[in-house]
Amino acid sequence: MTKTPAGRPSVAVHARDPISRAGVVSQLRPRPEVTLEDWEEGANEAPEVVLLVADTVDDEVLRLLRHIQRSTTARPVLVVTEIDEQKLANAAECGVAGLVRRSSATPEHLVDVIGTVAQGAGHLPPDLIGSLLGEVARLQSQVLSPRGLHFSGLSGREVDVLRLVAEGHDTAEIATRLAFSERTIKNVLHSVMTRLQLRNRSHAVAYALRQGLI
Repeated sequence: MTKTPAGRPSVAVHARDPISRAGVVSQLRPRPEVTLEDWEEGANEAPEVVLLVADTVDDEVLRLLRHIQRSTTARPVLVVTEIDEQKLANAAECGVAGLVRRSSATPEHLVDVIGTVAQGAGHLPPDLIGSLLGEVARLQSQVLSPRGLHFSGLSGREVDVLRLVAEGHDTAEIATRLAFSERTIKNVLHSVMTRLQLRNRSHAVAYALRQGLI
């Protein structure tokens, strides 16, 4: 990540068409709160924030978001013309840290969002927060729950086992309560701890508590 003077996050603007990029760059260049940098996909170093300017969240935008997520430490912010719940959920899955509608992309607002995102926080227009939560709830109820899954990465059976561990039951008691063999319970716990890189049963219980599962 490129180092800049304290309090001045580095930012690059990426757009498919030069007119859109030039417009956003011209808004940010006079602002002393940020440091503008050039950045191209595949560059060795990336700024703290990358503004992606697009009409909508399509496959190309998602591909670029995934590239930034995998290959850089930059935090991406979308500046888009239109967005809906599904596209917002897709962008969130690909690591977007902030979103601004073009209609509200004033220099002041862009600088504020860049600063917020550079500090590790996120930004969404207020009306989209409820939409995102609704989409998350829909995915949980219609897609994950029928398959016995949760956003936490734990299955329903794994949650049940951790809940009983948290209540102080040993392996034999858990097996009896859930009508599984002790070997199955041990395998469930081993799978959870290995997959989520948890040190022991206490760590696994703490993880489930933090996720609000038990």
